[in-house]
Amino acid sequence: MDQSDLSFSIDDVVENFSLLDEWDDRYRYVIELGRKLARFPEAERTEVNKVQGCASQVWLATTIHRREGGTVLTFAGDSDAHIVRGLVAILIVLLSGRPAAEIAGENPIALFERLGLGQHLTPQRSNGFRSMVARMRADAQAVLAEAV
Repeated sequence: MDQSDLSFSIDDVVENFSLLDEWDDRYRYVIELGRKLARFPEAERTEVNKVQGCASQVWLATTIHRREGGTVLTFAGDSDAHIVRGLVAILIVLLSGRPAAEIAGENPIALFERLGLGQHLTPQRSNGFRSMVARMRADAQAVLAEAV
């Protein structure tokens, strides 16, 4: 699952959000981030990969890379809603390619609030974001539980 189109960092997202004064511009920016997601394979659009608790359709696929010194998870995802697709891109940039222990300990909700997304998205979108975070963290925790 290729994510090579995501050539931005979380620091870039935070900085760009701080430069954009209007929420319409921030929404457009989030949508633009979603356009950078690699094409999500049709074969991955399964019930197993579907995130429950999202008003839109959202799919997240997790690949586990067992390496000496720890297990790293990479994520790929997609949504049928433009804004949500951008939120998926932000989460992938924040969490993908990191060790399971770091993912399980990360708090993407804090970033979500820091960016002001909690106050400016609908409750359904906010709940969907939380569902995506819960799914990614659960995948990391499952990997950690296997290692015990």
